[in-house]
Amino acid sequence: MRVLYFSQYYPPEVGATQTRASEMSRYLASAGHDVTVVTEVPNHPSGIIPPEYRGKLWERTRENGVDVLRLWVAASPEKTFRTRMAFYLSYMAAAAAAGSALHGRYDVVVATSPPLFVGAAGLAAASVRNIPFVFEVRDLWPESAVVLGELNNPRAIQAAERLESLLYRRAARVVAVTEGICGKLRERGLPGGKVALIANGANTDHFRFDPGASASVRRKLGLNDSFVAMYAGIHGIAQGLETLLDAAARLQAEERMQFVFVGEGPRKSALVEKAAEMGLRNVRFLPEVASAEMPGYLSAADCSIVPLRDETLFRSALPSKMFEAWSCSRPVVLSVAGEAASVLAEARGGIACPPEDPAAMADAIWRLADNPEEAAEMGRSGRALVEARYSRTAQARLLESLLSEVVAAK
Repeated sequence: MRVLYFSQYYPPEVGATQTRASEMSRYLASAGHDVTVVTEVPNHPSGIIPPEYRGKLWERTRENGVDVLRLWVAASPEKTFRTRMAFYLSYMAAAAAAGSALHGRYDVVVATSPPLFVGAAGLAAASVRNIPFVFEVRDLWPESAVVLGELNNPRAIQAAERLESLLYRRAARVVAVTEGICGKLRERGLPGGKVALIANGANTDHFRFDPGASASVRRKLGLNDSFVAMYAGIHGIAQGLETLLDAAARLQAEERMQFVFVGEGPRKSALVEKAAEMGLRNVRFLPEVASAEMPGYLSAADCSIVPLRDETLFRSALPSKMFEAWSCSRPVVLSVAGEAASVLAEARGGIACPPEDPAAMADAIWRLADNPEEAAEMGRSGRALVEARYSRTAQARLLESLLSEVVAAK
């Protein structure tokens, strides 16, 4: 197959979307398929384009067997409704044009969302080329943007909902990453046979416990014999990381407890300021870490924190950072209700606590610190579940099979 894959976010950017898109496309390429990824020049989440990409309308490279086309976007470190729309729409326009004009034959288009406008670019290219369109939904949008306060203009919401409905109708198949999203799509009238589940997960070859890297990271950061509770990911609105700061405040009297935040995002500066105002001596903020280094950082943690805000929408979430922590045999403190909590209970891979409940989070972290053998067993159990059901290789095989069916049915 010749696959045209649209993802606004892609490595060297760091994040769940980037990792999933990269690993899916790399697997397809390794299986003998020709894959072209249409993405943006690196900038997310900082909104700052690196010097080596500035002044370029596009750049095309070959990476791990994948043809990667990076396009200029209107990136901005200022995150307002206007700058976000310019960011999303500039990618949509450039990607739709590039995807339609690329030389050569393609058999199928895949577009991963959010942002929803990635789907519009993919649909435009698929329509021009008269080939099937497969739409991946990692989060329901615009619903999530409305809940998080990122989108509140009634006309914009109405327009986004019409686009969402169009993409569902025109897609040959709609891929969802959780059972909850599958259910909501069916409630919206999509036939059961049109919706496919390909869950989040982790690359178990890349993410694994590395004692040497763990020791190196702990030594570099001066963590010594501390118990390290780590959050690694985007510092955004959805995560509600203020809860983690409040939990850190409750455990500040315990000298060996250290809270480490790894990553960037629109809320980071506010979180750093709040931690300073609270006088938290047991909190440390680190910059974004490249994907190649992340297993070492997760290995250096004694537990991984996976939080989301207390919103009904997130009851269908299944954060990929939970699987990455388990792959590194780390127990998880999960502050997410719903589907994720059910998976954690099945895995016996950590402790679930109510979202945005700092007292419960602090108690869970302390329990792991006070029971190291139990914590270690939770980490091992989590790793076993990922190997059995949530490995990225197994998920990529499902995608390959789905795309083959769609192409054959054309």
